[in-house]
Amino acid sequence: EVPLTESGGGSVQPGGSLRLSCVMRGFNFDSLFMSWVRQAPGKEREGVAMIKRRNGESYLSDSVKGRFTISQDIAKNTLYLQMNNLKPEDTGMYYCAGSPGAGFGNLRPERYNYWGRGTQVTVSS
Repeated sequence: EVPLTESGGGSVQPGGSLRLSCVMRGFNFDSLFMSWVRQAPGKEREGVAMIKRRNGESYLSDSVKGRFTISQDIAKNTLYLQMNNLKPEDTGMYYCAGSPGAGFGNLRPERYNYWGRGTQVTVSS
């Protein structure tokens, strides 16, 4: 069973909003760094947001700062990504990923050990 399951993707027009969810199950993620990583068609994966599970401290890449918010519900074992003012360049597959040792602010995908299967986000007029 895949321990991370994303949902909430869809198609929206530029300027629209979506909220992605990632349910964590079957594994103790409490000490991990959890992130959202996206991959646009033909491009490499790009980390966009991170949260430190233990204290909720968050970090956003410059490309999404001011538009995206990462949060978590500890009781529900769920990670969220609220995406506002979406742009066409935000289009891609969005993955939930976990790492025990990435370090705060490290969004490099190669540092992440646990991955979901992704949810597609398409921003188009």
